Amino acid sequence: MINVLKFGGTSLSNSKNILLVSKIIIKKFKKKKIAVVLSAPANITNILEKSIELAIQKKNYKKEIQKIHEKFYKIVEEISLTNENFLLKKVKSKINQEMKFLQKMLKSIYFLNKCPKKIFAIIVSKGEILSTKIMENILISKNYNTFIINPIKNLISNGDALDSYVNIHDSKKNIKKLNIVKKSIILMPGFIGGNYKKELVLLGRNGSDYSAAVLSACLKAKSCEIWTDVDGILTCDPKIVPNAKIISNISYNQIINLSNLGAKVLHPKTISPLKKLNIPCYVKNTFNESKRGTKIVKNSKQKKNKNYSSITYIKNICSFSIKSKNTKKINKVYKKILNKLKNQKIYFFSSIKTINQKYINLYIEKKYYKKIKYILKKKIFKQENYKKKIKTKKKLSIISLIHSKNSQKNKLSNHIQKFLNRYKIKIINVISNQSKNIISFIINSKNTNKTIKLLHKILLNKVKTIEIFLLGIGGIGKTLLKQISQEKRNLKKRNLALKIFLIANSKKILFNKKSIKIKSWKKEFLNNGKTYPQQEELIKKISKIIKKNNYINPVIIDCTSSRAISKQYFNYIKNRYHVITSNKKFNTGNLKNYKKIRKLACKMNKKFLYETNVGGGLPIIQTIKNFVKTGDKISYFKGILSGSLSFIFGKLEEGMLFSEAIQQAHQKGFTEPDPREDLSGLDVARKLLIIAREIGHSLELQDIQIQKILPKKINKKNNVNEFFQEIKKFDEYFLNQIDSAKKNEKKIKFIGTINRNGICKIKLSKINKNDPLYNVKDGENALSFYSKYYQPIPLVIKGYGAGKEVTASGVFSDLLNTI
Repeated sequence: MINVLKFGGTSLSNSKNILLVSKIIIKKFKKKKIAVVLSAPANITNILEKSIELAIQKKNYKKEIQKIHEKFYKIVEEISLTNENFLLKKVKSKINQEMKFLQKMLKSIYFLNKCPKKIFAIIVSKGEILSTKIMENILISKNYNTFIINPIKNLISNGDALDSYVNIHDSKKNIKKLNIVKKSIILMPGFIGGNYKKELVLLGRNGSDYSAAVLSACLKAKSCEIWTDVDGILTCDPKIVPNAKIISNISYNQIINLSNLGAKVLHPKTISPLKKLNIPCYVKNTFNESKRGTKIVKNSKQKKNKNYSSITYIKNICSFSIKSKNTKKINKVYKKILNKLKNQKIYFFSSIKTINQKYINLYIEKKYYKKIKYILKKKIFKQENYKKKIKTKKKLSIISLIHSKNSQKNKLSNHIQKFLNRYKIKIINVISNQSKNIISFIINSKNTNKTIKLLHKILLNKVKTIEIFLLGIGGIGKTLLKQISQEKRNLKKRNLALKIFLIANSKKILFNKKSIKIKSWKKEFLNNGKTYPQQEELIKKISKIIKKNNYINPVIIDCTSSRAISKQYFNYIKNRYHVITSNKKFNTGNLKNYKKIRKLACKMNKKFLYETNVGGGLPIIQTIKNFVKTGDKISYFKGILSGSLSFIFGKLEEGMLFSEAIQQAHQKGFTEPDPREDLSGLDVARKLLIIAREIGHSLELQDIQIQKILPKKINKKNNVNEFFQEIKKFDEYFLNQIDSAKKNEKKIKFIGTINRNGICKIKLSKINKNDPLYNVKDGENALSFYSKYYQPIPLVIKGYGAGKEVTASGVFSDLLNTI
């Protein structure tokens, strides 16, 4: 049994690739008999076609021929450098001969102002002929016997000179008569056949693939292998969806469906000879030989095979919508149109008649637009007002979802329509008169790529992706990136992928469409980040990126303390981004905005998460939400809400001086960069306000009553170092306060309270041993909730509420909640 291998243009694009192909051929030949079909090197056929066009237009075509000449010379010269046995002069002579012939043919075209089809076919086939000659000489130089099958003499073809079909029965007879030398590698140029007059003809679109299929049928091959530059047939066009998946197994019929609906895979013409003789076909990657590729067989529905789904598309579609009040008349018109199109050999993608049979919608390639318009106007509606009867649309696309399972079509169709509607993509029509496994949508062409990306992510990608846009790379932001990197393997096990597309600080921004590598983000940010001295410019740039790009599950993470960025949350959610924030500025701002953003998030079906606004990584906000959901009412709240002040007063109890405790808290990163912010009580007031609002109290920040920690004001003009000197004058005061509390078996804590009427107070309090907050220290937060169900013993949440690790872990937790 013999195996047929076909190598495409990208596999033969340069000397390096051609030598790689020769190695694959030799490796395969050592194991079994093979026949090889070769395409022209990439772009050669296009250049040849261009040279013909230029000659017809009486323009300079010689430059194009020179390009081809130089390309082939470069290929063979580079091959000879690595292979001293390669017959360079002989191959160059063949190249020169073909180039002279091309010059002669194009000169005739130039004077005639036209190119007959037969001449066109001869010219554009030269790339395949030279590819085969080069490969023949590489194999000979390595001491392998070769046998060239001449397709002009042996592949008997009928039809148009540029798109012929091979008569396999007659071709098989011819090939059987050939005296093929045993233990030789069979080579044949693809794309070429010969008519009954032994004249060269072309085999049309994907001609080399068709050549391989025909040769497989003629030789009764065990298999046909199509070698290309991808790992197999993909679930989608990789130019649109770079992470498209490989379809491991697929049937002949399924591949025909894919091809008819726009997928750039094997043409139905190629599949036909293989299908008739049940010859398996493999699509493999020349540059990744170890990959199994895609197997195409008669029936792919085997137990071992996985079900597949694929998204295909066809652009440049136009529609004709025909309306009539008379049902009988519309049926007659419909039959007439189909007959006329059949006679004109015009292929239409879909003809839809509505349920009430009063509309016909035809979807046809744009190239047929004028022809169909003429047929409808002059042949169908001869004496009627054409414009009133027919509406036309251009710039349309057909997007098709093809699945190997018989899914619930209507249910899936409705789901897709609702989903696309969320992204403001209008579906003009749904095509339902197809296979049970196919759903097709008509949309505007401008939305094609966007729609494909969205559908691929939601329907075909088993890995759930979170797309991250990180604002702020201080302590929390950096730690978050570190935690994501550490958890990468665990996330992969759970089919989760966290991809970072944007990182920004107050002056610089790094955006990467393909995602930023988390291990090297610092280097990438330093080298490739764009600088924006003004924060307003930076925010505008972020907004432009957000509006321009479409993602399935994008998340803005705000790890800054910027009020300007917090004002953008509305815009982010309107553009369908989740928002996660450790920045308390928004939630402690205007009450009207606080309520408005929650309504907007609900309307847009997006999440606004801010667990770290209170208690770092502790589940405070979620606990309060659970109270509200279950109908429990919080009657009283009491808590230590500042990790920094918890640490400071814990150290005072151990005998440390007040100024030393503050300095140590600052060094450990428990306080704000300026510790005066912590001592002012404003940070605690913000947290208390958020808790009060979550409980249901309508309050503003100025409604929070704060009793100052320090008995005297501190000079705000001093810098931080001067502040550490100034604070020493309060050491004695706090020693006395701590001693006084100890004598009464109490401790001093900075506590926030909310009563049932919503009155919020923050002050230094002396608490006794029975209080759940008594033993809180070392940066811990403790929050006690008294409610209808939790009394007289409250629900207490206790843990570290300060530090970049716990805060970053709280942001991380919010991030995973966006799935």
